[in-house]
Amino acid sequence: MVEREIEVRRSKRRRRTVSAYRDGDKVVVLIPASMTKAQEAEWVETMVARLDKQDQRRRPSDEQLFKRAMDLSTLYFGGIIEPDSVRWVENQNSRWGSCTPGDRSIRLSHRLQGMPVWVVDYVLVHELAHLIEPSHNEEFWSWVDRYPKAERAKGFLMGWSSAADMDAPASDHVD
Repeated sequence: MVEREIEVRRSKRRRRTVSAYRDGDKVVVLIPASMTKAQEAEWVETMVARLDKQDQRRRPSDEQLFKRAMDLSTLYFGGIIEPDSVRWVENQNSRWGSCTPGDRSIRLSHRLQGMPVWVVDYVLVHELAHLIEPSHNEEFWSWVDRYPKAERAKGFLMGWSSAADMDAPASDHVD
């Protein structure tokens, strides 16, 4: 098991609720002051497991990412798009994703890991659409807009870029 720093904060104002969050590499668990040490230990284990499960959903492996791309292809493209590879990369710091139609490969920036699933799904749909239409023309956007949260995800990524003081891509480009 991986050793990690856990900080438990007891509050007299907190009556029944327990919550937890990550603060860098540390896990902070907030509990009522009235809890026993045994209850504390049980809740710490529960909350750490919950955070780990959330991380697993938000940081899928390359294999899981490929499966998700195939599921999205079926859902929004009728299964007509089949990439040969879908993977995370760490060398994309100005793009969220990229696609090479020639070898049918899709790469997503590691910066997407930890973002909401619907945002990662949007970038996958965007890159899948490039396997049908390489340019950002009207036909391309009609494919991308099949994803119901496309506009919301574009706004999220633009907001994230702005908050991170990054240059947002010209227009609505993901790649």
